[in-house]
Amino acid sequence: MELGIGLPTSGALAAPANIAAVAKEAEQLGYDALWTYERLLRPIGDVEQGGGKAPLPETYRLVFEPLETLSYVAALTSTIKLGTSVVNALMHPPVVLARRFATLDQLSGGRAIAGVGQGWMQEEFDTVGVPKQRVGAGFDEVLEAIRACWGPDPVEHQGRYYTIAPSEVNPKPVQQPLPILMGSISPAGIKRAARIADGLNPIAFSADALRQAVSAFREAARELGRDADALPVVARANVPITPDPLGEDRPYLGGSPAQIAEALAALEDSGVDQVLLNNTASTDLDTELRLLDQVRAEYGKRG
Repeated sequence: MELGIGLPTSGALAAPANIAAVAKEAEQLGYDALWTYERLLRPIGDVEQGGGKAPLPETYRLVFEPLETLSYVAALTSTIKLGTSVVNALMHPPVVLARRFATLDQLSGGRAIAGVGQGWMQEEFDTVGVPKQRVGAGFDEVLEAIRACWGPDPVEHQGRYYTIAPSEVNPKPVQQPLPILMGSISPAGIKRAARIADGLNPIAFSADALRQAVSAFREAARELGRDADALPVVARANVPITPDPLGEDRPYLGGSPAQIAEALAALEDSGVDQVLLNNTASTDLDTELRLLDQVRAEYGKRG
């Protein structure tokens, strides 16, 4: 099973020098992918989330743009994959998003992974002038238009929400196809991913929930006549990575390097292709780099 790492594009370590240091160290240590994510803004005050209202976490006060960050990192690395987990596709015109991902793929020599989601925050939809009701059918059309842009010229798209006149749209991605992963944990989203995406990017809340998501995704893909085993699942774990062990109530896939490695080893038969570890307990760069090394080493002992 592959291991990915979330770059410090938000939180205490969010700075260009730290992003560069983590990227280079992760590649040297043998990690398989580097990941970023998108947050357009952090509204002041309470935000509707999870069935209630509360302020967004402080970590969202500063979030570096995901594709620009990965383009920067592409010049500092040579083999490690570069993915988004996720970019909210409905927040962007499809031709713009298609060209940005294709540019990253060109600059990195074919290492881009387009992780996309539908978005959830009403304030972000309002900011970009897109009605939240476009979730669902609009998302399907965004992906259809993006794939058209990555295909042969002339590109043309006539849909319910988007129109692309017969045009030359370039650059094209190096990868044909450039993989699109859909971030989702809901039953409907998992089925949508099985239908229109090249893979699934769920959040890992628990071992049972993750295994159920993988099973539902593969089953739905098979029912659609797709090669389910060829569609990757990249599980995102937003967890504390700590020098010392945490207690029994620790978050799933969180804790010390040894605890994390033990939990990763238990996933080997789950159908998860990669676990993306996004450290929510970052303190200083030296500690971050040391923990990266220790997680990789501990997991290697069990591999």
